[in-house]
Amino acid sequence: MFTTYKEALEWIHARLRLGIKPGLKRMEWMMERLSHPETKMKTVHIGGTNGKGSTVTFLRSILEASGYTVGTFTSPYIEQFNERISVNGKAITDAELLQLTNIIRPLADELEETELGGPTEFEVITAMAFHYFAEMNKVDIVIFEVGLGGRFDSTNIIQPLASIITNIGLDHINILGHNYEEIAFEKAGIIKNNTALFTAVKHPGALKVIEEQAQKKEAPLYRLDHEFSISGHKTLAKGEAFNVLTQFQALDNLEISMMGQHQTENAALAVIAAQFLHQKGEFILNEQAIRAGLKKAYWPGRFEMLSESPLIIIDGAHNEEGVSALTHELVTRYPNRNLHVVFAALSDKKLDKMIAKLDKIASQITFVSFDFPRAASSEELLKISQSANKLAVDDWGSFLLEEIKTLENNSVLVITGSLYFISEVKPFLAQYLKNKIISL
Repeated sequence: MFTTYKEALEWIHARLRLGIKPGLKRMEWMMERLSHPETKMKTVHIGGTNGKGSTVTFLRSILEASGYTVGTFTSPYIEQFNERISVNGKAITDAELLQLTNIIRPLADELEETELGGPTEFEVITAMAFHYFAEMNKVDIVIFEVGLGGRFDSTNIIQPLASIITNIGLDHINILGHNYEEIAFEKAGIIKNNTALFTAVKHPGALKVIEEQAQKKEAPLYRLDHEFSISGHKTLAKGEAFNVLTQFQALDNLEISMMGQHQTENAALAVIAAQFLHQKGEFILNEQAIRAGLKKAYWPGRFEMLSESPLIIIDGAHNEEGVSALTHELVTRYPNRNLHVVFAALSDKKLDKMIAKLDKIASQITFVSFDFPRAASSEELLKISQSANKLAVDDWGSFLLEEIKTLENNSVLVITGSLYFISEVKPFLAQYLKNKIISL
């Protein structure tokens, strides 16, 4: 029995030692012992390589603007561990997390003694989320973000009202597959019988796999640039504007506050999914709520402007597709500025193409490491880079503070890479910038 939040969190994190163990048997065992909480809630399931968290946020914000109470399960966290289980964007309390840990811990210990073995960190947190929303804080709907892949992900025991696959990229190839088609097959594992699927996947091979799986499951399929489309995109000073056309309704001049053209695709997925839920009679939504929800939606660490003067951008571009979206946005928004890039990554990622894309747009690129089991060393990253103006730094905190002090007016400081790195950088810089403003 844990008595403090710190003890509970340490126990959860200690389960990282078990690594990733794909499969649903351990989750099914725990759900049986918890009287199947996963069947006691309305859900939407969101998978994909990039954009899951943003799409969760857009859909949550639309439903919230319509007066509904919305639970979310997301990963990883950016500012606080508790935010992985949230209600209307507000993380569960320390006391609630402690209570949940004391409920799940005995099950984890018992499961450890079986042939299935102990549950992983992610399985433990997923079980907590199911119990929380089914028994401790019942909400109108819960949006579950897939942790890894889809077919064997621990969230894949739900029967959702709708499923969403944002896109497909070459990430986690050692687990999910070495090409787009193999990875698409794993992502498509969240498709359920006769359950609508919405997707923004563009890669022809990956889309074909998803179409085949949807047909097998007799799942109605809504594809970007087929059953729904985006037009009239405009880059705003702090966001994007665009039109969405679906078979349910055409909406012109929608605005989002999250920056990046790629965010219009995530927003469009949320829009058509929300319209579908309304059409199905599950929720009552109107155009005003959709517009207000999109505009209000905020998701940290995704092309987020921490400061305008000096201009500091943080972005969790942790794979090739993410870096492509980031570099496109930087070149589009700041064509005549010097880009000072600070990059950290996990060593199990495909780093060469990511770094090559950053090399191409950065006037200066600095590689750093951070305190995480799989983090690549700064020297390891430096060796991959072909930039003429590159360096490796051990103490990223001291470097960033010095860089901010000397950053010229025509320069942009871009901090990117692993979301685990961004989760350390954001609170560190937010505190620094807050103190800086107070001292002026």
